[in-house]
Amino acid sequence: MYVPTRIFFTKGVGKHKEYLASFELALRSAGIEICNLVSVSSIFPVGAKVITRQQGLKLLKPGQITHCVMARNATNEPNRLIASSIGVAIPADKNMYGYLSEHHPYGETEKVAGDYAEDLAATMLATTLGIEFEAEKAWNEREQVYKMSGKIVRSFNVTQSAQGDKNGLWTTVISVGVLLP
Repeated sequence: MYVPTRIFFTKGVGKHKEYLASFELALRSAGIEICNLVSVSSIFPVGAKVITRQQGLKLLKPGQITHCVMARNATNEPNRLIASSIGVAIPADKNMYGYLSEHHPYGETEKVAGDYAEDLAATMLATTLGIEFEAEKAWNEREQVYKMSGKIVRSFNVTQSAQGDKNGLWTTVISVGVLLP
């Protein structure tokens, strides 16, 4: 059984006339182009330690099969605002799993997209932990309820936004949680 023990977060932007090449450039911008990426769903592993991007990148080897949670968005529409965001919610109980969420909107600023992804991850964790809250309340109000419960120790987001290239090149944004042994 493989359960990751470490995770790091990264993000990037790429622009190119070809869609796939813009994605490759976003991976390079994020520093993870050397890996064979396998997208997985959104569980923050029990006991996993968040490490820095720099620490995580040093652990990667060319061709390595690497599990990740990735939010990805692309456009070739000039000036179109795109974003990708990973929301993270970590429980206080070290024996409990947390959540990662992916969000990839059009027309949302980095702040709006990031808040949404963080809210989504925290809400998924809150429902798992049985924290009572009013779903229609704004994120900043629910965030206080979640953290005051003592059951959610930390939430944050990693978000990348960009405007579509003015000349119509493909623009790709990625936000990634990279899971490591």
